[in-house]
Amino acid sequence: MKEQPAVREDEFLEVYGARVHNLKDVDLKIPRNKLVVITGLSGSGKSSLAFDTIYAEGQRRYMETFSAYARQFIGNLERPDVDKITGLSPVISIEQKSVNKNPRSTVGTTTEIYDFLRLLYARVADAYSYETGELMIRYTEQQILDLIRTIYAERKVLILAPVIKGRKGHYREVFEQFRKQGFLSVRTDGEVKEIVFGLQLDRYKVHDIELVVDKIKVDEASDRRLIQSVQLALKYGKGSVMILDHETDEVKHFSKALMCPTSGISYNEPEPNTFSFNSPYGACPKCNGLGNVTEIDLKKIFPDEMKSIRKGGIAPLGEYKHNWIFHQMEAIGDKYGFSLDTPVKDIPEEAISTILYGSDENYKIKKEYMGVTSTYTLNFEGVVNFIENQFNDSGSGSIRKWAYNFMNSVDCPECNGQRLRKESLWFKIDGKNISELANYDLVHLNKWVDEIENKFDAKKQLIAHEIIREIKTRIKFLLDVGLEYLALNRPARSLSGGESQRIRLATQIGSQLTSVLYILDEPSIGLHQRDNLRLIQSLKDLRDIGNSVIVVEHDKDTILSADYVVDIGPGAGRYGGEIVASGSPKDMVECKTITCEYLRGKKEIKIPEKRRKSNGHFIELKGAKGNNLKNVDVKIPLGVLVCITGVSGSGKSTLINETLYPILNKHFYRSEKKPLPYGSIEGLKQLDKVIDIDQSPIGRTPRSNPATYTGVFDEIRKLFASLPESKVRGYKPGRFSFNVKGGRCETCKG
Repeated sequence: MKEQPAVREDEFLEVYGARVHNLKDVDLKIPRNKLVVITGLSGSGKSSLAFDTIYAEGQRRYMETFSAYARQFIGNLERPDVDKITGLSPVISIEQKSVNKNPRSTVGTTTEIYDFLRLLYARVADAYSYETGELMIRYTEQQILDLIRTIYAERKVLILAPVIKGRKGHYREVFEQFRKQGFLSVRTDGEVKEIVFGLQLDRYKVHDIELVVDKIKVDEASDRRLIQSVQLALKYGKGSVMILDHETDEVKHFSKALMCPTSGISYNEPEPNTFSFNSPYGACPKCNGLGNVTEIDLKKIFPDEMKSIRKGGIAPLGEYKHNWIFHQMEAIGDKYGFSLDTPVKDIPEEAISTILYGSDENYKIKKEYMGVTSTYTLNFEGVVNFIENQFNDSGSGSIRKWAYNFMNSVDCPECNGQRLRKESLWFKIDGKNISELANYDLVHLNKWVDEIENKFDAKKQLIAHEIIREIKTRIKFLLDVGLEYLALNRPARSLSGGESQRIRLATQIGSQLTSVLYILDEPSIGLHQRDNLRLIQSLKDLRDIGNSVIVVEHDKDTILSADYVVDIGPGAGRYGGEIVASGSPKDMVECKTITCEYLRGKKEIKIPEKRRKSNGHFIELKGAKGNNLKNVDVKIPLGVLVCITGVSGSGKSTLINETLYPILNKHFYRSEKKPLPYGSIEGLKQLDKVIDIDQSPIGRTPRSNPATYTGVFDEIRKLFASLPESKVRGYKPGRFSFNVKGGRCETCKG
């Protein structure tokens, strides 16, 4: 362990007269550059002291360093209700909440490991052709000339400049421009043609076009001409030149950029953004770097094929209404021989195809209104096309949400969920592309990084050494906080609050900042005991580089590992808000607070002698294969309290939150969220509902409070509305609501 920096006796963080929330005029003296744990009952005032007082004041003081001009855009932070705080360092808060809800944010981007991998690939990766798999090569102009002299000595060749590759168009203007510049011929789709006035190609076909720069015999006498022609071809071919052997018609490609020697395809020089799915230079063009696309799910279009169109057999249309789309359905039925009362399963396939994807054919529609019959013709867009257009083009969130009800999110067919364009995926180090590394868990990735530098030549080792050192450092910190099971491509929004907090903790340790006050909110939550010691060591490492660390925590191991402990109580809410004990862990064991009694074992959570028996029924899930689950079968008894446990990352959340819960939610409430892969499930008939209680905040608006959330306030309002005076005045329950006009204060709008 590193030697802890010396702390003078007068170096303390001192709080005087803290009255935030339930704190009762608290005075507190906390040693700096120490690991300090604030503990106490839930609701006793721990977070009020650590976050709403100390952190809030530190943040406010930081904002005050900005100019008045800058502060007008940020807004003023309210000063916490405290008399004075001294000895306050710059403060960083690491709370229990998800890192980012952005679908583009991953573990790799959050920790910056992926950024360094991008840099590594841009500097030392080898490029391969996505057409032939061959190693891409690049030449200097002199190397190209030397190769031509060697390969084609005493042979006649055509020197070609590739100008168009694999694109549609007639290119009449391009040919005319070449003709005016003095060129006589071009090679289009393998055929040499004279450039005559009006030359053009089939505009709807894909073409390859090369400009014929020269026809020359490669010998010593024509060497000067060869040099000039190759230089001109490189200019028009933007760094590429093709040589056509006049006798064999064999073509070879040469390029100053990365190029496939067989197919001639070339890549731009790699840069870090070549491997970024958040950059247009690296992102897959089909999914824009998200890795998935939405597509229509025909099972959602036809949820019950026994139903007729009139009865709602086509879900997006609903049941029959007198509108133009059902009149079109009748016209389609007239053509294909079915009615709106025909079950969907009996409608001809050709008609189903027209209903789904539309037709260019016009259908005659008859419409009667107030005794007048009018006839008009319309072509049918198709249900699938209509839904896709609504989803892609509508500016209304509600319409897009409606359209998404009939779609599924699937892996992008172009990049197979890897997020990057195909050129980026063909840059490899030791046979691995960057997406394959992002799929590795951190233990596997750490092993690869440890071994890869020895496989480089001396030049690549010199380039890669510092980059690899940064990657290793960041991986080590993540391993130290018990996150070895995560992969870099894990979406940040799928992380639990505890995982997100430990990632931020590892990032802060990696930043090597000193003289900072870190405040953490229960970092041990959700962490298996096996990993707890590593977390505590990480907190000590953060302290040992010269920082103060305050941890709000209940965990016994963390409390006993602290340098200083503050116990807040004695109770919760109005009965808390006081410092009931403070000192070293040894001092805490000897005091008489509730926390201390549990620490020394006087009080404990007793294990029940008798267990409640199951009602005899089970939920049996078979073949769960999501994430790291290996074809798991599980039989869960009903009518009892069941605990799912295991080390961090073992698959608990995958099994329950991402497999079992979505299955039940879909069964009872027709949820659209797809469960992770599984074989079968039995026992659903034994249940009538499912409720998910997670760690997300219950309040969605500033008006929400426990009374409104639980519904208690509805009864309180009814009680006040039932009073005699309320009845005399004609008051209804709304008169006692702070959400509606008439009940709320109009100055602050409730």
